[in-house]
Amino acid sequence: MSETSRRDFTRASLGALAASPLAAQSGFAPPAGKKMAGIQVGAVSFVDEGVEPVLDNLQKLAHVNTLFVATFTYGRGIAGRQVPGQPLPDHGKQEYDLNFHGGNFATIHPQYYKDTVMKDFRAPDHGDFDVLAAVIPAAKKRGMKVIAWYEDVFRNDVRNVEKLQEKDLHGRSAGTLCFNNPNYRGFLVGLTEDYARSYDLDGLMWGSERQGAFANALGASHGGGRRDPGRVTCFCEFCQRKAKERGINFERVKQGYLALEQFVRGGRAGERPVDGYFVSLWRLMLRYPELLAWEMFWTDSLRETYQAMYNKARSAKPAIGVGWHIWHNNSFNPIYRAEQDLGEISKYSDFLKMVMYHNCGGERLASYVDSVSQTIYGDVPKQDLLQFHYRVMNYAEKPYDQIPKTGLSADYVLRETKRARAGLTGAKTLLWPGIDIDIPTAKTSSKSTPQGTKDAVLAAFRGGADGVLLSRKYSEMRLANLGGAGAAIRELGFA
Repeated sequence: MSETSRRDFTRASLGALAASPLAAQSGFAPPAGKKMAGIQVGAVSFVDEGVEPVLDNLQKLAHVNTLFVATFTYGRGIAGRQVPGQPLPDHGKQEYDLNFHGGNFATIHPQYYKDTVMKDFRAPDHGDFDVLAAVIPAAKKRGMKVIAWYEDVFRNDVRNVEKLQEKDLHGRSAGTLCFNNPNYRGFLVGLTEDYARSYDLDGLMWGSERQGAFANALGASHGGGRRDPGRVTCFCEFCQRKAKERGINFERVKQGYLALEQFVRGGRAGERPVDGYFVSLWRLMLRYPELLAWEMFWTDSLRETYQAMYNKARSAKPAIGVGWHIWHNNSFNPIYRAEQDLGEISKYSDFLKMVMYHNCGGERLASYVDSVSQTIYGDVPKQDLLQFHYRVMNYAEKPYDQIPKTGLSADYVLRETKRARAGLTGAKTLLWPGIDIDIPTAKTSSKSTPQGTKDAVLAAFRGGADGVLLSRKYSEMRLANLGGAGAAIRELGFA
């Protein structure tokens, strides 16, 4: 990009920023005169490098003013060091944490967990280190805001977790937990209240990278081809009871999903239906409209969970900001995007982190195409199928055989930001695109660069973002690439 083009780009960015909403529903706001510049960071980074040195790096390199501290997860996506097998970054301990466990990296205050059997979930990884107690005072002295970032990821050996788990189509326990199970709802609401009341936090962000049984059976997500259509969820007693109260015929639901399971298994085995994949799937949907009713039933249960957590947080601390991490599948799967009605979600959201991971996005989009090309779109060549999705999702990128190597462009981030901004028209909800830095990809796939990171951050602000959230976790980011985000923030005058 020429210097003249950069100046034009910056002017256009500032114009878009001037037109975007500035006030959230809550008292959450970035430091005066700045946009939110956030980063996701886990406890291990503060333990390995020290609180002050980490904050020094984040402020110096990327002008970070908001920390999204990973407080609860059993997954390696937002906590722990670099994923084993991937190159270690140029900071932190130069070793893998092969015994990563996860859980709550803050202190558990038992009075908030009376409505759940989940009570023993303290992360053992760092002894009695409380990441919020350690980080909040140091951050506040620097004028930095702190948001607790927790997610819907568990492990099967947590005490009593089996009492919260979803049930699959054949009655087996799943590794995911059911939003209609009162023990899980009680846990999430309790954890939310604990964070809100126990710590001087500016906000809470929670994420659930899941979808309903219909989209999961079709493998409609990146990596979806690995899903067993018989393992879709949830069909537990709590879901059955709630469905009956809402007039949904559960037996018809189950019959429909058993038929869908056979359709998908046949497609994965290369057994083309007589009338093709798309027609045959529609025949199933017409015969069993309960398939879509159950998908929306699951989505509504997630939205009700959002509302319960939001209401609890705001009742505990009225000024706290509350928002959600919206899964990357929003850029690939039209079904999932249809479920992410931003106008509806904004009613109980002070901010939304919309995942727009450009670098790993190419690899993920190709993986999505690989999966659905064996189910709903089995009659469509992969390149044609990708072009269809480009049209439907309203962005244009490289061909199928190139996108894993090139990743997605800054134009993808621009378009997705504009689309989300339009979806939030009339709402006070803040829009914070998630920008990826060094999220692991295959050896032959695209890798993050300082310039690519800078261009993506500039594109997000140009599209009308209220801030950006550098993701997934500081412990896997290279410092030069983090510096690319800082260069964009300086160029826009937000440093």
